[in-house]
Amino acid sequence: MMRSMGSSSSSSSKGIAAIVGVGPKLGLSVARKFAHEGYTVAILARDLGRLSRFAEEIAREEKAQVFAIRIDCSDTRSIREAFEAVLSLGFVEVLVYNAYHLELQQQQRLPFASSPWHPRKFTEISVNSFEKSMAVSSVGAFYCAQQVIPGMVERERGTILVTGCSASLSGVAGFSELCCGKFALRALAQCLARELQPLGIHVAHIIIDGMVAEPRGATRLGVGAEQHNSSSEGEGMHPDVLAQTYWHLHLQDRSAWTQEIDLRSITSRFS
Repeated sequence: MMRSMGSSSSSSSKGIAAIVGVGPKLGLSVARKFAHEGYTVAILARDLGRLSRFAEEIAREEKAQVFAIRIDCSDTRSIREAFEAVLSLGFVEVLVYNAYHLELQQQQRLPFASSPWHPRKFTEISVNSFEKSMAVSSVGAFYCAQQVIPGMVERERGTILVTGCSASLSGVAGFSELCCGKFALRALAQCLARELQPLGIHVAHIIIDGMVAEPRGATRLGVGAEQHNSSSEGEGMHPDVLAQTYWHLHLQDRSAWTQEIDLRSITSRFS
């Protein structure tokens, strides 16, 4: 199911920026940044109601055309149908994959905590939960990429950006589901980069090594990163500042493409 926000007269001559896994922090900020820079944006997630509110907010504030499309990244049929809707809008120039799986028990345990992740004993993890986490983190990225790569290859241009985290680099006790999925996603990004870079497609893996802070309503994309004062440094990485990196990766010249980058705040410990 797809919902459109914004005036049809505001459609961009650029390709579509498809952002998969849009929540209230990083996904929303990345979508807002690409809309701010003139892209028609498709935002995808499971909760269409919340997604539609995000689309309306971005469309209103950035005077952009934004499409909210439901997707379940653990279901290949849902991915296929979602991208049929995305591709009906035009050529996908940018794919950002930011989805991850969070068990309902983890969502409910500490709803206002800074981190949604809490360790679980290995013997308490069900096979279904492990498989779903792997499906969302890696298989979903694989299938989403398959939907857009043919068009990028045909045009000899495109950007695929995938979000990793500290668990992409090191196994952590109590986080088997997350680590295995993120390890696989990192490997997928490396394989795609080596295959697609000679064809004109930039693939990059962004490691968010630390907590993403809550958005601050007073500070949006119109404010440069240099204006974020030091009082916020202990709150985690600001999603709008992180979104700047996604945008800069998309803009990189072909003579010097980044394949992997890690980001952390001044107060973060190195993983």
